[in-house]
Amino acid sequence: RPDVSLPAIVKKDGRRIEYDREKLRASMNLSLRKRPVSTEQVDSAIERIEEKLLTHGQREVASTRIGEWVMRELRKLDKVAYVRFASVYRSFEDIDDFRALVDEVRR
Repeated sequence: RPDVSLPAIVKKDGRRIEYDREKLRASMNLSLRKRPVSTEQVDSAIERIEEKLLTHGQREVASTRIGEWVMRELRKLDKVAYVRFASVYRSFEDIDDFRALVDEVRR
């Protein structure tokens, strides 16, 4: 694996941190816990996200953008994992927001 420079991640509070592949993997694995998704599928999803980071062309990427990419990948892998991640990521205010997400996935 060649050594490439990935952009810094800008958190919601403005802090800048280095990209951490293992943090991304842990977050995805938490959503995928006890779901029928292989390690190879997760690795491929992470590689697609990293490719987006590399081709983004910026020195910094908002953590919210990465969250959207993760949701897109999880939706392709497993609908339940997608709902789990999105429910935490989007910080739903009430049950109607959650219901709307589930209805979106059902379509």
